[in-house]
Amino acid sequence: MLATVYGSALIGTRSHRVAVEVDVMNGLPSFELVGLPDPAVRESRVRVKSAIKNSHLQFPGTRVHVNLAPCDLRKAGPAFDLPLALALLQATEQLVPARTCDFTAAGELSLDGSLRPIAGALAIAHGAAERGDEFVVLPSGNAAKAGLVEDIEVYGVDTLTQAVRFLSGTESLEPVRVDARELLSRNGRHSPDLSEVKGQEAAKRALEVAAAGGHNMLLVGPPGSGKTMLARRLAGILPPLTLSEALEVTRIHSIAGLVPAGGSLVTHRPFRDPHSSISAVGLTGGGAPLPRPGEVTLSHCGVLYLDEMTLFKKSALESLRGPLEDGQVTIIRSMVPVTYPSRFSLVASMNPCPCGYYGDPQHDCSCSAGDINRYHSRVSGPLMDRIDIQVEVPRLTSEQLQARPAGEESSGVRARVAAARSVQEERLEGTDVFCNADMPHGLVEKHCMPDAEGGRFLGMAVERLGLSARSYHRVLRVARTIADLSGCERVSIQHLAEAVQYRCVERAG
Repeated sequence: MLATVYGSALIGTRSHRVAVEVDVMNGLPSFELVGLPDPAVRESRVRVKSAIKNSHLQFPGTRVHVNLAPCDLRKAGPAFDLPLALALLQATEQLVPARTCDFTAAGELSLDGSLRPIAGALAIAHGAAERGDEFVVLPSGNAAKAGLVEDIEVYGVDTLTQAVRFLSGTESLEPVRVDARELLSRNGRHSPDLSEVKGQEAAKRALEVAAAGGHNMLLVGPPGSGKTMLARRLAGILPPLTLSEALEVTRIHSIAGLVPAGGSLVTHRPFRDPHSSISAVGLTGGGAPLPRPGEVTLSHCGVLYLDEMTLFKKSALESLRGPLEDGQVTIIRSMVPVTYPSRFSLVASMNPCPCGYYGDPQHDCSCSAGDINRYHSRVSGPLMDRIDIQVEVPRLTSEQLQARPAGEESSGVRARVAAARSVQEERLEGTDVFCNADMPHGLVEKHCMPDAEGGRFLGMAVERLGLSARSYHRVLRVARTIADLSGCERVSIQHLAEAVQYRCVERAG
């Protein structure tokens, strides 16, 4: 007898329907599985057989053919265990569904018939809702995540036996519903506060400008000056996640398996700080047979921090150029293209020289001019052009170290940042641009051009600092953000002067 139950294959952040077709026929006992399965899917025959037997159900002692359609779509992971077991029980007439509507099932089976959570439950439920399925059956550990999708009923089951009883109508279950808006409003995660940073008023101002306009940022200073401490406080002054952003971030983290067990919605902006030994694949994503999201995607709608940027492999740093420019990354593995979102704020730090003490009044620098040039050349010019704000973080004096922190709290800075973002949203309404840092050249020419006095000042800055065309436009974008923080409609010379000050690498050169 032939039976079909629908499962789901994840390609990138999207869910694709897979028909799990099972045909039980007469013949010698065998189990054949086709349809581009990966090793985890091929091994499901062992898990399914033991789970059925240990659930006091009958595994057929005849020939079993399983097809995962469409056959040209690669299937990966253990999520096909549950639909395969259910289709097999339907084919042997041990399961007669009480509801004939289309539904999607996904879950990993243990040998005793219990269900383990899987990665990507939110994406699976979202895809099933888009296809018009009436409900989805998932492990109970995934129900809270999938329940965030409003347009479909989500049922969580603990065992294969419970799934069979539910589908046959002998046991009733309540659909899991999660109010995403309520979860987002109860975001109580504590972020490091900006008021804890001693001194560094110029760097804190630059941090506020970076948050207000979504600009990338480079902190340059000697060891122990507070670069990492500043970077870790950027996420705390960014505006709270919107509902759509929170759902998108949760879907990405669910696919990567980063949402904790029992958790549902990611309510805080991500902060990722990979080690300097990371590869280009680790940063941008990849792997075989299907690509996995990298750090640029895991930091989507949040912050990616590269501590000691010059220690990263040059190939890894250069791989950031595309995501920084486009806000997404496309990976092709085995002729399968996958596009992941990667709209993040980059914060990097580096020393002024190899020994770290160039320009430090308390330590002598042991580096030659050639050493310093080679050290700075580890970060290419095109990548440096994509960093809008470059600010020096000097060593604190003894008086600053001994003084009690008296700076402004993150909440006050966050309010100004949110107000500036609101101005940008109103200005950019009707476009696919979210903040000043993402404005294309046409919008820069429309909204960022200065008055006559500012234009003359900017022309002198271009000649003296040798700014490239990309750097020139980034200075204008930063100046636009500074004007938004000041409540000014027009970019003027004082806004441009502050923006040019945030190009410390060109000024040092």
